[in-house]
Amino acid sequence: MSRRPSPLPPPPPPVHIRAWPDEGAMLAERATVLDWLVGRGMGPTRLTQFLLLVVGVEFGWLMAGEGLLGLFEEGVDVITAGLGVVLVGLGLGVMTAAGIVLGLLLRQDVAMYRLTRQWAALASDPAGDARLRLPGLSLCWLLISFVAGALGLWLSLETPASARRGEDTYVEVAYVMGAGALLWIAGLIGATKAVTHYRWAVRLVAAGRPRPAAG
Repeated sequence: MSRRPSPLPPPPPPVHIRAWPDEGAMLAERATVLDWLVGRGMGPTRLTQFLLLVVGVEFGWLMAGEGLLGLFEEGVDVITAGLGVVLVGLGLGVMTAAGIVLGLLLRQDVAMYRLTRQWAALASDPAGDARLRLPGLSLCWLLISFVAGALGLWLSLETPASARRGEDTYVEVAYVMGAGALLWIAGLIGATKAVTHYRWAVRLVAAGRPRPAAG
């Protein structure tokens, strides 16, 4: 049985009902919430979930495409056509299920993004906030997303350019281009997530440091 996802922490309370005994207690709770949110949104578990769901969408597309290509072959008998229909149905089901879960994951990321910035705006703690940059994980997100996006972009552009009339059908070209487009979109999402997080963390630390006096 699958476990329920952990609920997100609430936003920081309004000023008039805050009950922290001192600034130290407030900074401690702020650090705990930010560590949880950033770790949940950028950690290895999130990256693994994202990659597995992208693979699921790609696998469903490839399965459906293989079944569809079989239906367009010449001399297809009834049994082969039936298997092709089943394959298309299974592929679309897998792709839809993985796509829905991926959409829910990205929606939760947006909610965590807002909460992270709300809690970060509560106070300034440059020394503690430095750990939120996660340069290694941000780089992993960026590199993996770049490879996936570059491969998807290459497939999307190279396939129609190298297609030969009479040898490659429109269905085959669309099949490969679709797989490439899905990879390209996934790479764009991952790269945007990595760059946005790292830039935010760097600015958060820089904004909290005292500026040297002019002159």
